Amino acid sequence: MNASTAFFTDRYELTMVDAALTAGTAHRRCVFEVFSRRLSGARRYGVLAGTGRLLDLIDRFRFEEAELSWLRDNEVVSTRTIDWLADYRFSGNIFGYPEGEVFFPGSPVLTIEGTFAESVLLETLALSVLNYDSAVATAASRMVTAAGTRPIAEMGSRRTGEYNAVAAARAAYIAGFAATSNLEAGRSWGIPTMGTAAHAFTLLHDSEEQAFQAQINTLGPGTTLLVDTYDIPAAVALAVKIAGPELGAVRIDSGDLPVVVAEVRAQLDSLGAHNTRITVTNDLDEYSVATLGASPVDSYGVGTSVVVGSGSPTTGMVYKIVAHEDNNGEWVSVAKKSQDKASVGGRKRAYRELSERGVAQAENIYVADETDEHSESDSHKGERALMVPLITDGVADSRYRGAEGVQLARQRHAASVAELPLQAMRLTRGDPVIPTQYR
Repeated sequence: MNASTAFFTDRYELTMVDAALTAGTAHRRCVFEVFSRRLSGARRYGVLAGTGRLLDLIDRFRFEEAELSWLRDNEVVSTRTIDWLADYRFSGNIFGYPEGEVFFPGSPVLTIEGTFAESVLLETLALSVLNYDSAVATAASRMVTAAGTRPIAEMGSRRTGEYNAVAAARAAYIAGFAATSNLEAGRSWGIPTMGTAAHAFTLLHDSEEQAFQAQINTLGPGTTLLVDTYDIPAAVALAVKIAGPELGAVRIDSGDLPVVVAEVRAQLDSLGAHNTRITVTNDLDEYSVATLGASPVDSYGVGTSVVVGSGSPTTGMVYKIVAHEDNNGEWVSVAKKSQDKASVGGRKRAYRELSERGVAQAENIYVADETDEHSESDSHKGERALMVPLITDGVADSRYRGAEGVQLARQRHAASVAELPLQAMRLTRGDPVIPTQYR
């Protein structure tokens, strides 16, 4: 898709640019920062997702003739600003946490450096992507923890918008899900896809036997048969009769799952189908997945809960200016002082303090001189540098984009979660598992 993303924004981003051009402050160099003041849902950690998508969207953030004509016809901004927008290209620098990294309150997950005008225009786009994708990834990470070694598939496309469905599948995969039912996510991001049949397929046929036989004839005995359309024990017996003991799996989408799963496992074993797997998909979330930990479940399918962030559909990230040059070219740190919305001024660098055993102990945020340059090789003793260059002089790092970027983010997530203390794996509400410290 090559369509412009310039209108994925709010009107006030453009009117601020309009007024700043009038005031002569639009071209002041600035530093903006994306962070969360707290972790939504009182969770122990957050997971950053959406960065790779955002890089693609920024690359297409252009005001083409269609956008310019609409702004002109609706008198949104002045003619001078429309002329400026016609040549808009983000030419600054963006640093941030690698996608898949865990974060905590105050973590500067994204730092945007450029003129005020070119940087402020990206606010709504950045927040709409990172807030949603990170909410899904955070929920998905908790579900993966609850599942242990058992795989989870994402299947929530029908429970959200069509664009969010693709984004959610991508974010869940980064957080450790094994596959998705969404084909566009598979095509766009290289995510494994899965799926066989729904209840409609069984109800279409004159009998459950005909439905099972048709599916097996097409997909082979290794397919997964949905066995709860009518009577589960009868369907399991029928499935093994038709497919034989080589039946790949049965799926259960209703009932008291711990009880039903145990009964189905016993029945499959009694029929000689010892290797037939059991997958469950009944409105699961991290809590129900954890409840099934002692049950003979082989895999899970999660829909609604993951695409809505399991009760926390946003991560509360904000996009704030933290420094700018004055008329003399001197850098000035700025920060809000509003009650419950205060921010910390100044350009920042983030490091994770680790114990001798490599366990995370603190998120250390260093407020740096605005003239300091970021470096991927920056290191402090006993700490791991968290920020990497994402866009340099307007050009995005290709490592973090496309299907390859998704795989890199998936690896980063697994490594960063492995560093966390065991308390991070608790599903109960609580404080962040490590403190954020400003240095």
